[in-house]
Amino acid sequence: MARKPNYNYEKRQKELARKAKKEEKRLRKSGEEKTTEEEDG
Repeated sequence: MARKPNYNYEKRQKELARKAKKEEKRLRKSGEEKTTEEEDG
């Protein structure tokens, strides 16, 4: 019997990657422009 893929693990990795990317983008943005301090949702 073949092992079934661990979809939860894949999903978690994808979410972590997306979160890290978003955070990095936010940090870069806040680093570039410190004049406007507004957060969207």
